[in-house]
Amino acid sequence: MEDYHVAKFIDIQGHELGLFAIYDGHLGDAVPAYLQKHLFSNILKEGNFWVEPNRAIAKAYERTDEAILSQSADLGRGGSTAVTAILINGQRLWVANVGDSRAVLSRGGQALQMTVDHEPNTERGIIENKGGFVSNLPGDVPRVNGQLAVSRAFGDKSLKTHLRSDPDIQDIDIDNSVELLILASDGLWKVMANQEAVDIARKVKDPQKAAKKLIVEAVKRESADDISCVVVRFRG
Repeated sequence: MEDYHVAKFIDIQGHELGLFAIYDGHLGDAVPAYLQKHLFSNILKEGNFWVEPNRAIAKAYERTDEAILSQSADLGRGGSTAVTAILINGQRLWVANVGDSRAVLSRGGQALQMTVDHEPNTERGIIENKGGFVSNLPGDVPRVNGQLAVSRAFGDKSLKTHLRSDPDIQDIDIDNSVELLILASDGLWKVMANQEAVDIARKVKDPQKAAKKLIVEAVKRESADDISCVVVRFRG
């Protein structure tokens, strides 16, 4: 199990922030553990966070990846995906991701995917332009240079010349129609559609129990990957 997560509320400069994340590591847990400790604090250290959250998030992702690569002697050659969500004063949600961990919102009972799955086939042109290649060997999953099943990640120093670590970023107002947010690693999404996950989570009022129910269902469906899940309930 190489997944790490964050789920907490903090008060800072008179604002309430909800901080939520899933980090899905590969080739060891050093990089996701580093992200759990440092990524949110790096985002909040950016001077323009309160004015331009999107630029602050993008810059912090870049700087954090640079720090991980510079410490590869200690952190090893592994890497990690990241999906992060920052809820500002319960009113606006900023979601960013690198890799294939996913954020799905329930709005009026309808699933709304807030992230982009960064898969090698969908970003094949970018990888090839950087001198890399995408291969389904070994196995039947497209991989960068036959090794990594995502096209963006933190770390992975040996593949970094062919990988990206810049996040896709989305934001949305949290109005009365928004019920909950699901963050999960790909071990859940490989066996469950977005709407299925929303339908299951909506039936359970306690968000922690909802997250556990999603994981149990994914295991029942024989997901063979690490599974981590955070559910954030806004109302209802």
